[in-house]
Amino acid sequence: MILGREKLRKMIEEQGLIKSYMSLDHQITENGFDLTVESIHQFNGSGKVDFSNSERELPETEEIEPVKDNEDDRYGWWHVSPGIYKIKTNETFTLPLDLAAFAQTRSTLLRSGAYTQTAFWESGFEGKAEFVLIVHNPEGISIKQNARVTQVAFVKTTGAETGYAGVYKNIE
Repeated sequence: MILGREKLRKMIEEQGLIKSYMSLDHQITENGFDLTVESIHQFNGSGKVDFSNSERELPETEEIEPVKDNEDDRYGWWHVSPGIYKIKTNETFTLPLDLAAFAQTRSTLLRSGAYTQTAFWESGFEGKAEFVLIVHNPEGISIKQNARVTQVAFVKTTGAETGYAGVYKNIE
């Protein structure tokens, strides 16, 4: 069962399901919550993935600085070329043991020639969301700071006893 607006709002306000959001009224939807961009990073190297994670290595990244159109602007823009980037969100999460989450690209981003790819969020996950941005538009894309790019949906789960305990728990 996917959580609806009122149940989700209650869990955010009373249980701290999501923190560090920009505007609850603008980000909550009928069946989910819009995630906003805190930073965009370019990849500078390769990663290593193995079965046991004993040889795992994450690639180095470098934050791309947003550019303000006018010095009086409160927020700037990232102007990114076709390619793959890492996004960090403003929002942080504290998923209880009876809730998991998955996310999909917002349609405006898709219609602009780009999309996000995320992993499944296990019950008990705590921390900031990170995912990739893939830009296919040959002209690139401009994304303003705090733009809503991905929508997360929360699903009720049963049977989890310990919750997520991986290395990405509580990342900031």
